[in-house]
Amino acid sequence: AALREGYEHFDPRAYLRNNYLPPRADFSSEEFVVPWKLRCLAETFASGEIRGRTLIDVGSGPTIYQLLSACDHFEEIVATDYLAVNREELGRWARGEPGAFDWSPFIQHVCKIEGRGEPWQDKERRLRARLRRILPIDVHRPEPLGAPLRPPADALLSAFCLEAVSPDRAAFQRALAHVGNLLRPGGHALLLGALGESFYLAGPARLPVVPLEESDVREALAAAGFALRELRSYAMPPALRTGVDDVDGVFFAHAQK
Repeated sequence: AALREGYEHFDPRAYLRNNYLPPRADFSSEEFVVPWKLRCLAETFASGEIRGRTLIDVGSGPTIYQLLSACDHFEEIVATDYLAVNREELGRWARGEPGAFDWSPFIQHVCKIEGRGEPWQDKERRLRARLRRILPIDVHRPEPLGAPLRPPADALLSAFCLEAVSPDRAAFQRALAHVGNLLRPGGHALLLGALGESFYLAGPARLPVVPLEESDVREALAAAGFALRELRSYAMPPALRTGVDDVDGVFFAHAQK
């Protein structure tokens, strides 16, 4: 209940400014956090192993960067978020409305690291075409979408969601198991999340986060019925500790149900 109340004050634009503009969204070096996240995803999807009909993005927030490498490998991408303001922000971008957040530097960078010489506008059009549904979700319910996804998703992606909406590690573990219900057996899960973070700011909202260590991520995945394939971590450098959170680092996990 306290978490829900806090999120009523969540400001998507403030969140985007804090995390997806410079200094954090600096593409001049792979040492910065946003290029690191994009490379983790690009390299994992480049294997060609993670593909299928549907990918579900759990807790998309107001962001689409996490879907840029995924959109080449799935017929449909389903974005989800608990907050209507985030779903509205996503919808503005998907429809190409004036005033939507400018993700073009992210798209250009992903095209560069994927190295296929593709015009970035083609990737932007493809993601918009495949982002067909933006749905409400509550990861604390055993059926997060209110009903089973039919057919189940071939892959699951979630970036900076579960640890930010769970009051403790046990709730984080349960939420991971709940979203795992959306995935078919053998399906792949890709997680990006915060390490050692206890709060973050989004406008007037100061939101609590479960401080996770790598061992917590491993334990939660195992308890939720996932086999861990890869776990990477990134230490947040002093220059990117801007006061909008107290994050120590970021993890990237690839697991299979």
